[in-house]
Amino acid sequence: MPPTPGRIFAGDEELGKKYDDHRPNGSAKVPSWSTWQNSTPRIRRHRLFLVLLACVALYLFVKYIPTDLGTVDERLGRPLSRGTLGQHHELLEDSEKPSKGSDSVIARYPPVDLASRPEGKEETDKHFYNGQIKFYYLAASLHGIARTMGYKDVNKNVLFAAGNLQSAARLIPLACEMARWNRNFVHFAIMGRDDLPLDAIKEVNGVDPECDMFWHDARPDYSTWSTHGRMEFSVTAGLGHIERFMHPQVILIDDSAMEESYFTKGMRSSALASSKCIIELPTNAAEDLLWVTRLDTGSLSAWHTTYIDIVIHAPPDSSGSLIRLLKSIESADYFGSRRPHLTIELPTDIDLPTKKYIDNMVWPPLDWSSGPHASQITLRRRISRSRLAPEEASAAFVESFYPARSKQSHVLVVSPQVELSPMYYHYLLYNLLEYKYSSYASESPETRNLMGLSLELPSNNLDEKTALVPPKLPKSSLPDGLNLPANEPIPFMWQAPNSNAALYFGEKWTELHSFITSRISAQKSHAPLDQRPLPRRKEINEKYPAWTEYLLELMRLRSYSLLYPHFPQQTIVTIHNELYTPPPEFTFPPVDPSEPDSPPDIDPNEPFIATPPSNLKPSTSSSTKQISKHDASKTHQTTLLTKPLLSLLPFSGDLPELSNLPLLKYTGRPTTASEAQSAAESFADIFRVEIGGCSSRPVTNAKPKVPGSADDLFCLNDPDLTIPSTRKSPRINPSNDPDNPFGDDNDDDDDDTDDYFIHADANSPQSPPPPSPPPIKPKTPTDPEAQKRAADEKLRKRLEKEERKRKNELWEFGGHLERQSMKRSQRKG
Repeated sequence: MPPTPGRIFAGDEELGKKYDDHRPNGSAKVPSWSTWQNSTPRIRRHRLFLVLLACVALYLFVKYIPTDLGTVDERLGRPLSRGTLGQHHELLEDSEKPSKGSDSVIARYPPVDLASRPEGKEETDKHFYNGQIKFYYLAASLHGIARTMGYKDVNKNVLFAAGNLQSAARLIPLACEMARWNRNFVHFAIMGRDDLPLDAIKEVNGVDPECDMFWHDARPDYSTWSTHGRMEFSVTAGLGHIERFMHPQVILIDDSAMEESYFTKGMRSSALASSKCIIELPTNAAEDLLWVTRLDTGSLSAWHTTYIDIVIHAPPDSSGSLIRLLKSIESADYFGSRRPHLTIELPTDIDLPTKKYIDNMVWPPLDWSSGPHASQITLRRRISRSRLAPEEASAAFVESFYPARSKQSHVLVVSPQVELSPMYYHYLLYNLLEYKYSSYASESPETRNLMGLSLELPSNNLDEKTALVPPKLPKSSLPDGLNLPANEPIPFMWQAPNSNAALYFGEKWTELHSFITSRISAQKSHAPLDQRPLPRRKEINEKYPAWTEYLLELMRLRSYSLLYPHFPQQTIVTIHNELYTPPPEFTFPPVDPSEPDSPPDIDPNEPFIATPPSNLKPSTSSSTKQISKHDASKTHQTTLLTKPLLSLLPFSGDLPELSNLPLLKYTGRPTTASEAQSAAESFADIFRVEIGGCSSRPVTNAKPKVPGSADDLFCLNDPDLTIPSTRKSPRINPSNDPDNPFGDDNDDDDDDTDDYFIHADANSPQSPPPPSPPPIKPKTPTDPEAQKRAADEKLRKRLEKEERKRKNELWEFGGHLERQSMKRSQRKG
């Protein structure tokens, strides 16, 4: 029987009927394509639904993945150690911030199991989180300060930082005031535990849109629950991020007694590592230290690098005055800054009240909360009872201070008859930082000629013969936007030294050291007497110490000046003349009554000779006391300043530029900066020849000027620039009064520059040279350069005229000394 055509496997029967025995109906039927087509869509839809469900779940997981899981140690409740905490802080970008609708990460409860919280007090339980540090809100504000040039190491960025809301409330007014003056880019950073939003902090403290400063929220995540160690490191880490983006020049914080301990420790450690200046402001800074907001970054950066030494020279019998001065120094307000070092020059005999007070004096006052106490007082007591000559007394006083850092160390010279205001250090530091270290000071040529700051406004000129008239500020010199009422008192520049209360800059004091050294050497040279420099007329009254005469000479040679205040209502210092004691170098013993006509023993080598009265007798101690009583009767009773400093200063406390202030010559007459500089150059040319021993005038091959040195004014050690003097021993002019060798003291000439030098004339050594005929007055040129040359020529001729005049006087005085010496020799014989 042939095989059935429908069978596929003819050789295997079982294979051929594989599905036949299992069919319910017993029929063998091959599935068709339509059957598979109907069943496949149902299976695929089921699988596709599962795949789509998995993708949706994965998308939701990725989108809402938790960001606060932390490390394995954190999820298991094991806090990170402090040593590894520094490796776990991040500055998150804007895309990683929590959404505005979500809870604040600062106040959100941390992802730590309650069972892992440490046991202890309730406050300790609250601060338990020690996980990874993240700054969610700091990146955006730091990226928005590009215009402040924060990428540069030197810029104008100032940072205020607060660790709690109370400190922020005290600092925000100061920060807004500084921003209003627009001298710096002001930033404010919140770095505490408080969870109040930044906008709410500004609203609570009344910050308006006019407060143009940059705000930074540098609080870490979960700060409300963070431990002290985590918060301290968050301050350090946050300040590190700020440093990279901002490079602040100075950081101002609240008083450490009012701030959080972790905040203060973190700020100090960061400042020490980055060499940043941190200023801790006292609690009353918004009232008393408002002048800080007027300073720029250059001034504020020098806050801790500026050193001030106070030097007091106590004459004999001045115990009451000295104790009063020391009490005023101790009771002054130093607003938490470093106290100045105190040096007291004591006389040979110290009275009992002074000794007791100094024995019990502790300076600076003890601070039991700080480390070991370091004394800042130095006492120097003179041994010899003999009277010092004026030049010896000058050298001894100037030697009492020498700056360790000429750019940062300065000396405040104070007389015992002075009483200081409690706010004197505010005025001193404010003016010192502005006129010495600000960006304006580094660019201003007037600042280079500023020798220091006076705290006193004298009532008379240096000769004590005429009253000092403080100048007025012209309307054209007023700063923009400020209107000064008529007769409003203003500070001014004066080319005159001050020995009662004045601060002298360190580099200027080193130059004074150099000048006095060479000046005394020139006067005490080993040359014959007739070849030494002749003495000149003393310009300063003998009620002031002798060292001021040398200082005046240097100020005239360099065109230096002091900044003098003018406060008619309240003052920084009060001068008490009722206990005035004259300088010991000008206190002579009484003249022997048995020889009323005997002249005093005047040293012809003395560099400065005072203009005496007709009898040539020096002031005795009794006559000096009469002068003291006269001065005491003229003392103006003024009130010492006790209110904030800005209430006393003009221009709303904004210190004016030195170029806008009036300038006075040492005689008290007004002048200009260009005239003063021209007079100083002419004076220096004459000084180099008459005193410095140089060869010609003007000196064409003079030594270069070196900061802090006056060697360019002398040629003592340079034989190529030195010539021997052609002057011979003068003799007296018999036509004049022998008891008045200075001649007529009346001087009607308005010019007072170089009125004491002698020109040596080899052609006529025995008599003064005849006066030269008056020069022909040239026509006034129209060219500015020609006008300048004509002015210089006029000044030169005026100087020569004055030189000839003073030459007559000192020649006569030299002959008088010679005659008096012969009288004494005859009397002794």
